[in-house]
Amino acid sequence: MRSRKTIILSLTLISLAAAGWWWKSQSPSATTSGPTAASSPAAGAGKGGPQAVGVIEAQQQDVPVNLEASGTVASLASVDLRAQTTSTVKEVLIKDGDTVRKGQVLLRFDDRADRANLERARAQLLRDRAAAADAERQFKRAQELKAQNFIAQSAVDTAQANAEAARALVAADEAAVQSANVALSYNELRAPISGRAGALSVFPGSLVQASASALPLVNIAQMDPVGVSFSLAESKLQPLLAATRGAGKAGASAPEALQVQIAPAGGRGAAKGAEAEAGAKGKLVFVDNLVDSTTGTIKVRAEFDNRQQQLWPGQFVRVRMTLRTLKDAIVIPQAAIIQRGSERSVYIVDADKNAQLKTVQQRYTFGEMAVVEGIQAGDKVVVDGKQNLRPGTAVKAQPAALNPAAAAASKKAASEAGNAASAASAASAPAAAASSAASGAGA
Repeated sequence: MRSRKTIILSLTLISLAAAGWWWKSQSPSATTSGPTAASSPAAGAGKGGPQAVGVIEAQQQDVPVNLEASGTVASLASVDLRAQTTSTVKEVLIKDGDTVRKGQVLLRFDDRADRANLERARAQLLRDRAAAADAERQFKRAQELKAQNFIAQSAVDTAQANAEAARALVAADEAAVQSANVALSYNELRAPISGRAGALSVFPGSLVQASASALPLVNIAQMDPVGVSFSLAESKLQPLLAATRGAGKAGASAPEALQVQIAPAGGRGAAKGAEAEAGAKGKLVFVDNLVDSTTGTIKVRAEFDNRQQQLWPGQFVRVRMTLRTLKDAIVIPQAAIIQRGSERSVYIVDADKNAQLKTVQQRYTFGEMAVVEGIQAGDKVVVDGKQNLRPGTAVKAQPAALNPAAAAASKKAASEAGNAASAASAASAPAAAASSAASGAGA
């Protein structure tokens, strides 16, 4: 009996031992403890290591404050020519698109009837001049006879009245001759301005009529100089006026002293010919006296030399005016700026490779860049990875890939500032009153 109990107890212990060994062999910790232990130091190191960020050095450069708009090239003088007499076309002396001079004969009409009228008026004048001369002689003879008491005073008065009537008739005939000459001159259509002719609507033999509602025979448009008309938002008016006043104080009449640059609307920059011909010589000549209450805009016009006819009426262009230049401005990408309500700040990397939050004031934006105050040139500004930072976070800084458009904008601004340096420096002091308004317009 005891032997049987001993056997059962032994089998039970053996079974428990076997079960324990099997459970231990199937436990995940037994199979993964090595790799987990090996990887834990690396995991700990990754969690506590510096945060990788992309940085850009803040640049110091002159930045022009520009106003930009879309405009349309327009002829400063465009005339639709119509006939001033009813006749038929005798000669067409120009072709479509010809360049014409002021006073040049463009068309001739059949003038036979008007020439006959002129000759008749001249003949009438000659006849009445002869009659007037005879009336003058009769008046003088009557005066002589009255002096000898051969005739009464009434006869002298009658002779005087006849002489005066004859003189008046001669004056009327002279006016009729002038009128006939004017009517005859209408048979030659002359260019009232110098410019380029449009498409002709008549040919030899065509009937023309003296009517304001008649189809124009041809259009003449002045091509040099030309204007560029555009509209600016009401918010841009005060900075513009401040700049024109500053330019005027610099020695030129405002707004003519404010230079304007243009570029084709479909291109990235002005064509070489167009920029050389128009952009460098454009000037603001007109600011309207009324803001359109419907659109909230004001009409503006600039004038450009166009001797090479690079600009064409009706062409769309991009307009840029440099109001002033921000000297030695601190420039950073807009992507680096953190905005919380009305407050703007950036992260910079200090000498200990820690991220520090700096409050900045955004003064002006151009392209993808911004002019700020509150940091210094050369500060490493965080552009990429700033969303994961806290003040004092250890970072591993590496150069950020600057957007090509932002890089181009910064380079372009530096170039423009150099080109406009003389004009901007003259206008910068008087235009300082417009600083905040221009900054708001740019932002």
